[in-house]
Amino acid sequence: MEKLQSRKNFLKVAGAGSLGAILLSGNSCGTGAQPVAEEAAAPVVDPKSFNLGLQLYTIRDAMEKDPVLALTEVSKIGYKYIELANYADGKFYGFAPTEFKKIAADLGLEILSSHTQVEAKGITLENAQKMAEDHAVLGTKYCVQPWINAEDRNIDSYHKMIADWNKVGEIMKAQGIKFGYHNHNFEFANINGVVPYYDIFLKEMNPEVITMEIDLFWLNKAGQNAVELFNKYPGRFEIFHLKDGYTSETPFFEPVSVDMAPVGEGVVNFKEILAAKEVAGMKYMIVEQDCSFTDIKTSMKNLTTKVLA
Repeated sequence: MEKLQSRKNFLKVAGAGSLGAILLSGNSCGTGAQPVAEEAAAPVVDPKSFNLGLQLYTIRDAMEKDPVLALTEVSKIGYKYIELANYADGKFYGFAPTEFKKIAADLGLEILSSHTQVEAKGITLENAQKMAEDHAVLGTKYCVQPWINAEDRNIDSYHKMIADWNKVGEIMKAQGIKFGYHNHNFEFANINGVVPYYDIFLKEMNPEVITMEIDLFWLNKAGQNAVELFNKYPGRFEIFHLKDGYTSETPFFEPVSVDMAPVGEGVVNFKEILAAKEVAGMKYMIVEQDCSFTDIKTSMKNLTTKVLA
């Protein structure tokens, strides 16, 4: 079986410009963004009281350039939790687990979760144990499978991967961590009468050791109704990925889209979905965008003044 590896594109980051320029422009992916003026008045309510998290893949190039400076900005914006997106060779963003844990704690951030790839050909139990131990030292509550490669999106691979993930989940559970799965839209494609997310994933994953991290943007792109999903499988969705989209279109199942939007700026009905959070079993909310400091500020503002207010 292959060794565990992080999402393949985590380290393929844009190289142009310094992190200081990125933070000043408000944009951590690409160029051309205009400087963003700071809010004139401080918020009345501490945004950290809303217990929101940020998936650090959103600011992946900033994390590559200077993790401490990037995380300082995340904390200033008001995020309480972070979800990591770079685990390799026993380290997180190049730091040993104890080192990264201290960096986050010193900035007032709690490490909630970590996206960590387990490939289709499997993971040895030895590697799974090492992964679990490293994440236990980090102090994270969840370790999440974020992606399935295109060549592995077939019925046979899904069955095999889920069997492996159940084993990984047991190893994680022994370390006080819950394994998870983060969806896109391809899991909802009909394959010869089988819809993998419903007919394989939810049926074969052991809910005692694996929870679903439901991505509401991709769920919308696949034409799925979140509330109906929660009612059918109550308690299975402990983490919500909050991501908006500017458009609604005919459902599609290739994970390619250019219309990701800050929360509250698009078509996803977050108020309706969050009204069903207890049925879903939701415990945490994590913002994910692709990928801008400006966008995560806008998401924080909309969540704290409109969606959750």
